[in-house]
Amino acid sequence: LRWCTEPITYGNKNILLVVYILTFLIGFPANMVAFYTFSKKVRQKAIPIDVLLLNLTISDIIFLLVLPFKMKEAADNMKWYLPDFLCPLTNFVFYTTIYNSTFFLTAISVERYLGVAFPIQYKLKRRPLYAMVASFFFWTISMAHVSIVYIMQYLHQSNTSQTELGRCYENFTQEQMVVLMPVRLELFLFLFCCPFLICCFCYINFVQILSQRPNISQKKRLRAIGLSLGTLLVFVVCFAPFNLSHVVGFIKWESPSWRVEAVLSSTINACLDPIIFYFSSSALSGTFHHFLKSFVERVQQLCGPCKALNSRSQDSPPNSNDSL
Repeated sequence: LRWCTEPITYGNKNILLVVYILTFLIGFPANMVAFYTFSKKVRQKAIPIDVLLLNLTISDIIFLLVLPFKMKEAADNMKWYLPDFLCPLTNFVFYTTIYNSTFFLTAISVERYLGVAFPIQYKLKRRPLYAMVASFFFWTISMAHVSIVYIMQYLHQSNTSQTELGRCYENFTQEQMVVLMPVRLELFLFLFCCPFLICCFCYINFVQILSQRPNISQKKRLRAIGLSLGTLLVFVVCFAPFNLSHVVGFIKWESPSWRVEAVLSSTINACLDPIIFYFSSSALSGTFHHFLKSFVERVQQLCGPCKALNSRSQDSPPNSNDSL
């Protein structure tokens, strides 16, 4: 309860570091399975949804690869002892992949909605090339906006840099705040609010259309509801707190004290995305089932000889010497 009511402190191995480690341990293998599945499907027969899911998976994997630098920062009580060039690079990749997720999740919702609202027209006009162009556009927009990290790092270089003070992307000067705060507000309006509203529109109509079709099986209907709720849950739980901190910071003209907790919630996105992948792709759900079945069979094979050896030891008669 104390963790829920007090700000995160950095005196010891705290909850921030624990969440980073758990996110990496859970998210990395799940996303590698997703990457294997979608890359295989794209090579065989690419369709728009697989291209979007593959790009989202790549974005999450890149996010998880820079997460150890954040672990190191958290373990050092939020002091930056790594090389200076890693500070802007880590935050650039970190925030770019967060906004990539909002774009690709929104594109998946649009693809799902068009597929059920206009099935014939969309099937005739959908092309993997369109998804590739959209993916390139999403990556470009995210990186262009998050380049503010590098601008802040090298703005007014006559002052002592943050990394020299042991901090990374914190404690900005007033001159830096004049540039940073409007950009953060723009991130909230155009890279969070617009995708979130589009997602709400698409998935509400998506579920409504499916519920009105009697030929849709209960399993597919439940999968559609799970996909919709999962995506909206990611937006509310993972992305909303972080983006709301932009608005509060713009109003107060300073970064709110709970911004660290907000960034922490965005980290969990890398674990929740594979759940959305599971509901979005029957191929991925099949792959997960295959890996799970193989794992259970290997465990049974390893336990088989142990059980046989144990039963033999119990059934064998005691040695006559032992009775003496």
